[in-house]
Amino acid sequence: MTRWMSVASATVIATGMCVQHPAWTRAAGADSELLAEAQNFFKPLPQDMATPEFPITPERVDLGRKLFFDPRISADGTVNCARCHQSALYGTDGLAKPHGSHDRLNPRNAPTVLNAALQFKAHWRGDRDDVEDQAKQALVGPPSFGNPDYASAMSKLNSIRGYAEMFRKAFPGDENPITPENWGRAIGAYERTMVTPSRFDLYLAGDPQALTAAEQQGLRTFINIGCPTCHNGPGVGGGTFQKFGVVEDYWTATGSKQVDKGRFDVTHQQADMYVFKVPVLRNVAMTPPYFHDGSVGTLPQAVGIMARVQLGKSLTDEETNQIVAFLHSLTGKLPDNFVNAPVLPASGFETTGSAPTTPQQNQ
Repeated sequence: MTRWMSVASATVIATGMCVQHPAWTRAAGADSELLAEAQNFFKPLPQDMATPEFPITPERVDLGRKLFFDPRISADGTVNCARCHQSALYGTDGLAKPHGSHDRLNPRNAPTVLNAALQFKAHWRGDRDDVEDQAKQALVGPPSFGNPDYASAMSKLNSIRGYAEMFRKAFPGDENPITPENWGRAIGAYERTMVTPSRFDLYLAGDPQALTAAEQQGLRTFINIGCPTCHNGPGVGGGTFQKFGVVEDYWTATGSKQVDKGRFDVTHQQADMYVFKVPVLRNVAMTPPYFHDGSVGTLPQAVGIMARVQLGKSLTDEETNQIVAFLHSLTGKLPDNFVNAPVLPASGFETTGSAPTTPQQNQ
């Protein structure tokens, strides 16, 4: 995309005033047109992701941040939210599929926790309502925290005395504030602060110089081939369910070893076969591997596959590189309260039951 020409290129006329060169005017018009089109598809990130139902208070955020980093509530004392959502890896773990308690393998890739509360549903299949529901259900998910039931998880929380006062302050109207629901609300409040504005937000706010010429060209290509049909809004995605593999079977392009039926396994509706939630593309350049099964390792490869299986288009190397350049502009600054882990209330981990029987123990 042609950028603004320098002032030196203006034509000086006898009156001493400057007039714009025709090429300069065309460049300005093109930039304005692209910006207006982008503003139609995308929106800048909000300051935070609080809602009337899930407000943010300092007490809840402080408590949720500690719970996010605390492994002692898991079945084996090794799993916390940060295990699968590491700040060094932009809210992911870099694995195709994450490992939970007792090293159980999760069935799908761990998406970034950054800006996650913008999404209309949580999880690849949309089987969690929001980040609060996801955090709550992770307590008893076998490949997550692995607790046998919520009572066991709450027993662990109650055994760490420092949390009692924090829960009371975070949920002052509750007689017994240490509950699975409040666990989810606290972690959700913290996650709703994980907003990562980037130069793209400055661009959407009206500054065409916030993106380089290469990034603007990539944005133009991204729009022209039809990506914003699904990847739109402040998260550049996260607002709909879509079939993965509209034009051809996705596993043919990705080389996936297993075929995942997606949302069909939740609803058992034929229309939901191979349907997944459209992921947000914020910080996508920092969060490989890609797709629900982590089957693709590089961003250029992922871009090419999406164009092929969703839109039936074969991108040239130039078009792929243009889109990748634009996607890099979505990388934002990590929140300070995520980069550094908090100091947790002191308490040793104590098992509340026997470890699961393993084949080795039966031998």
